[in-house]
Amino acid sequence: MSPPAGIRTVMVSGCTGFIGSRLAERLSGMGYSVRGLTRQRKDGRGSITYARADVFDLPGLKKSMRGIDAAYYLLHSMEGSKSEWQGFAEREREQARNFLAAAEEAGVGRIIYLGGLARDDGGLSPHMESRREVGRILASGSIPVTELRASLIIGAHGGSFVMLRYLVERLRVMVCPSWVGSYAQPIAVDDVVSYLVGCLEKGETAGRIFEIGGPDRMTYEQIMRAYSAHLNRRLFILRIPFLTTRLSSWWVDLITPVKASLARPLVDSLVHDTVVTDPSITKVIPLNLKTVAESIDAAAGEMDSSSAGTGPGGRDGRTGFGTNQRIIMLALLALGICGTTYYWLDDRPDVFGPLWLLASAGWYAAIVFAAVMIHNKTRLGYMVAGVLSWVTLSFWLFDNFHVVFDASLISTEPNPAMTVRNFAGVLVAAVAVVASHNLFHKIFAYQHRGRPV
Repeated sequence: MSPPAGIRTVMVSGCTGFIGSRLAERLSGMGYSVRGLTRQRKDGRGSITYARADVFDLPGLKKSMRGIDAAYYLLHSMEGSKSEWQGFAEREREQARNFLAAAEEAGVGRIIYLGGLARDDGGLSPHMESRREVGRILASGSIPVTELRASLIIGAHGGSFVMLRYLVERLRVMVCPSWVGSYAQPIAVDDVVSYLVGCLEKGETAGRIFEIGGPDRMTYEQIMRAYSAHLNRRLFILRIPFLTTRLSSWWVDLITPVKASLARPLVDSLVHDTVVTDPSITKVIPLNLKTVAESIDAAAGEMDSSSAGTGPGGRDGRTGFGTNQRIIMLALLALGICGTTYYWLDDRPDVFGPLWLLASAGWYAAIVFAAVMIHNKTRLGYMVAGVLSWVTLSFWLFDNFHVVFDASLISTEPNPAMTVRNFAGVLVAAVAVVASHNLFHKIFAYQHRGRPV
């Protein structure tokens, strides 16, 4: 199929992202000359070239748009630190204004924008309100704009889907907020790309807003259960109404690769139903849309192929991820064994007191919890292991306080065997501290792309 008359060169902003990279490849295969907009230096291939420009640099952006017939707007500003995220709405407005100004000066004939689907009865999350504002800004100029509002997009590296699938992969029992009862119409990423291409080819889509979603209407809980069924595992979900979106984003940050700064706007968006109320696009661009099960199968196949030969076993610095995983698990096991010596090597009656026994039970429970979470490669597990190791290290050092200061802080003076054991335990705890600290800060760089953890 040849490009429509008058449209030869197409710009894809966000060309290295989840949607943009697929769209650029599809357009290139159809005979379009594609110019990807990126902030990094990138070599072109085939009919795809890359223009290095920053959307916040208006002169550079104008230069990059010369000779463009149509442009896709696939940008967002949700990444970054907490302070940066708090100003994302203003950054998105500035991006949209600059993009429109550059496109008008370059004589671009069409703009196609991919936004988010949400209800129009008010109460939108800051993220969704910003998406709507971007659409209004782009449409305020002289260039015809087509806006697609998509429900949850299912694909190997889509933010919302990554968040949901990692939760399912890592937790058999899940305590969830009420937003898991919100409805969505999940749509496969390939179908989204097909709609984006169809809007370019169908001139009658210019100047219109369309809602896009897949054929299935289901809650986020049902989507997670569908992915759980794909993994052939059971999932237990308990809903609690008081888990706020902020608490949810912190929980996501500690369990999945999605940082809290990105999880917060994503979770805010999941609070509302994202179902199609106007299916008019199905008449303009008829597609055989994938079901949720088919979309998950396709995403899983892509994840498996992209992760072949890769994983968290690479090296970074002096020790690799796999090595640190083994070290921290062995250190936790060693700590547990060392802890038992209080009941067969120590001769102090205090260790059999109710408070001591209660503290010991909590300490062992923390070890087990940390080990389970570490096995699932969550930052929460590394955090619990680190705190536990620091507390244990300090406790055993204080138990040997008499060696230097001839006085006991915790209980009566331990016998010589326990004194030696305390020093040995301190070394084990120190190893656990180092390993957990390393893993907590490196886990994002080592995320296992694709295969279930």
